[in-house]
Amino acid sequence: MNLPVPGPEWLDPAERLPARAPAVIESRVPEACEPEGWLDTLMRDQRCVWPDFLPAGTVDALHDEVYALRDAAQLAQARIGRGGERHRDRATRGDWIHWLDGASPAQQAFMERLDAIRLQVGRTLIPGLFETESHFALYPPGTHYARHVDAFQAGNCRRLSLVFYLNRDWHERDGGQLAIYDDAGRECQRIQPTAGTLVMFLSQAVPHAVLPTRRWRASIASWMRVRELANPLAGLDRF
Repeated sequence: MNLPVPGPEWLDPAERLPARAPAVIESRVPEACEPEGWLDTLMRDQRCVWPDFLPAGTVDALHDEVYALRDAAQLAQARIGRGGERHRDRATRGDWIHWLDGASPAQQAFMERLDAIRLQVGRTLIPGLFETESHFALYPPGTHYARHVDAFQAGNCRRLSLVFYLNRDWHERDGGQLAIYDDAGRECQRIQPTAGTLVMFLSQAVPHAVLPTRRWRASIASWMRVRELANPLAGLDRF
């Protein structure tokens, strides 16, 4: 199945690729951009929202990159399930993806920032985080991702999930919000997918969903992982 061909009715000025000079990529963000107490918030609430995570030039470059991948038919329809049971189910999950490999300065700047977070979280909250995997996620109009958690209690090494948004001029009427649910299945927070915003939450503990979007909706989904040990007893303390 091919990604739907974008027609004029699907595109708005924020989603076209304008002719402009290449964005200046900044690999560091001033410390003042860090929300005060973000790590404490993550520990207390199991989730945290970080506005203005990267400079606008880097966000614009990542935005243009995912739409260039769309136009070049370089995105693949995402799948659900685990292992050999992975399959495509557009009724559950409608995004198209492309894994990041550090091929552009913008990707490198993004991955550098995530690595700094991984080291901080690994020292204080989740020991053993050793790698981060990331992919672009592009939702065509009319698609969504049903409520789910990113990692089961067993058999999955993901511990911290991160979503970084690339959508310019997003309005509530555009849909596509990230909905967070409590243990009773009630929605407790709704987050706008606004360009430059990073959302972090514990992979095994936070049910969430992407609500139906009325515009093309772009993001980067990332997961920080612990090592998969062949011997489940290898990590236990010896007495």
